Amino acid sequence: MDSGSMKSPDLKNGMPHIDFEAIIRQFQSAENDGRLFLYEYEVYDLLRRSGAETPPRVVQLLKGQRLSDEDLTAIPGEKVVLKIVSPAIVHKTEVGGVRIVENTPKRIRSSWRRMMYEVPEQYAAWLARHPDQEPSDYRGLTEDALLSAVSRDIRGVLLVQYMPPDSEAFGNELIVGLRRTREFGMVISAGLGGTDTELYAKRFRKGQAVVAASTEMTDGGTFFELFRHTISYRKLAGLTRGQRRIVTDEQLVECFSSFIAMANFFSPVNPDAQFVIDELEINPFAFTDFLMVPLDGMCRFSRPGKLPVSRPTNKIDRLLHPSSIGIIGVSAARANFGRIILGNVLAGGFDPSSVVVIRPGVDEIDGVKCVPGLSSVEKSLDLLVVAVDASKVPDLVEEVIDLQAAETVMLIPGGLGEKKGSEARANAITEKINRARGTGGGGPVFLGGNCLGVISHPGAYDTLFIPEEKLPKRRGGGRRTAAFVSQSGAFMITRLSKRPCLDPAYVISMGNQTDLTLGDMLRYLEGLSGIDTIAVYAEGFKDLDGLAFARAVRQAVLRGKDVIFYKAGRTPEGKSATSGHTASLAGDYMICESCMRQAGALVAATFTQFESLFMLSMRLHGASINGNRLAAVSGAGFEAVGMADSIQADDYHMQMAAISGDTTRRIEDILRDYRLDGLVDVRNP
Repeated sequence: MDSGSMKSPDLKNGMPHIDFEAIIRQFQSAENDGRLFLYEYEVYDLLRRSGAETPPRVVQLLKGQRLSDEDLTAIPGEKVVLKIVSPAIVHKTEVGGVRIVENTPKRIRSSWRRMMYEVPEQYAAWLARHPDQEPSDYRGLTEDALLSAVSRDIRGVLLVQYMPPDSEAFGNELIVGLRRTREFGMVISAGLGGTDTELYAKRFRKGQAVVAASTEMTDGGTFFELFRHTISYRKLAGLTRGQRRIVTDEQLVECFSSFIAMANFFSPVNPDAQFVIDELEINPFAFTDFLMVPLDGMCRFSRPGKLPVSRPTNKIDRLLHPSSIGIIGVSAARANFGRIILGNVLAGGFDPSSVVVIRPGVDEIDGVKCVPGLSSVEKSLDLLVVAVDASKVPDLVEEVIDLQAAETVMLIPGGLGEKKGSEARANAITEKINRARGTGGGGPVFLGGNCLGVISHPGAYDTLFIPEEKLPKRRGGGRRTAAFVSQSGAFMITRLSKRPCLDPAYVISMGNQTDLTLGDMLRYLEGLSGIDTIAVYAEGFKDLDGLAFARAVRQAVLRGKDVIFYKAGRTPEGKSATSGHTASLAGDYMICESCMRQAGALVAATFTQFESLFMLSMRLHGASINGNRLAAVSGAGFEAVGMADSIQADDYHMQMAAISGDTTRRIEDILRDYRLDGLVDVRNP
């Protein structure tokens, strides 16, 4: 079957025309065939319908098919490319599944027949060396059974027009891809293409080999500006020694714009999408006479699933600024978590008459009225703090919802998903909460579980269950312009303990995000007046909440706020550790970092950098910074040298300033007064 010849894209207002209806029909046809992927020749058809690419001409040579000499030489050129067609074989080159041959019937027939036998043998041997990449259909099969299964799945060979590249030098192939991610929805990536793409991404400096962005938060031109900083662009644009330009900037923008438009149409966040692209990758694009030619392509798709249940996030205001607080789990006899929380609430300045303890058999504790149960609470509480054993939480959540006992609930207990064996309990709570979303008002919102607590100076309360002697807190008034949101309570209190100068207006422990998410909290804080700095420690995002979070970051930055961000789980080991800690999937760090930087967040690479950025933002927010020159002040030579060694990195470049004569004389006077002039020179390192 001839899929047609190449043609130029149809541009309207700089944007290629995309035939979405035809692509939908492609997906439907494949689905009717019992598969949720496209074969390579179908990917070329998709690209042709995307309007921005130049697919090669192809002919299918199906297994057992008999073709005439004229059919075999229907593609022009002195050479042709033969490619194996199989749903299982992704890495064709490694198993002899790609061959360039002379464009004659004899050579094509012999190579076609040879591939039908040799490729299954080589692929079976490859699977023996890479058992972790074995398709599920082949698991447990060995020798003849495996060989038979591989042969059975090969549909034939694809005869592809050979497009001689303008250059075969390093860096002259481009990869462009779309990927559906759990946290950020659709993501586009581009960079150095070819068989060593993964190696390039690992070995080259960050952002040099491959760049990525959320398609919901970028466009073709903006993504091109990001791509412009890669080695790939420098090679393609002829900006390196001995190179010449082989593609125009306009072609790259067209390509990126087309991919982004397809991603946002076939997106999990598009409520009208009939299909979702799970992965679409062209690796590589080669370049022939200023044409972008795809040499290989794959596409996987699926039907859209349910979008996450929306939450009545307007109630976060009551969580952080309650007029009434209830606490359940307070001991009358000892200083348990509930009793410590009660003491901290009162010490934070909250009116005792607006606090109630749910405790049967006791009239009052620490001067606060007690009631026997939630049904005895006179009216719905703004905030209910739950500090009971985790096993009691599911029934308690149901009772809170049924009685409409509270607008917001803080779940202190651990063992609600972060510990192995507690997943069923966490799921039961989530089901009860989701059922409440269909009721009037959407039910209460829940912070936690495994929540260390909240300090809200504007709300005049503190529910951290850390005793005052272990974590001294700054009480009382004063101007506070920062919020500190942390998925880990331990990270939060460690930073506050190490840096007493960090005194945020809000300190919020998110815990497991059983209900309220990081995205929910940032959406609230970005619109809150008086908050200039938002510092966030994240271990993982709920489904599509990374996208919601990134959108909130962008809004915060547009409002003039600083967002300081640290994402844990950057290595496989770190990802495993965060999953065990807060029951959250760590996700792909590179994608997360890229999305956050593009949204405008200041992304910290280390805990120390997080603290320093947090402190600098609080001190310098709104200050006018006129350049990138620094002066170093230190009492020790090694510190000054360390400062000088730290002014350049992968993503920033600063300079040591020349100190003026007047400043030098004034500092020398100070040193002389303290008899230090014989020990110290006034100079930058």
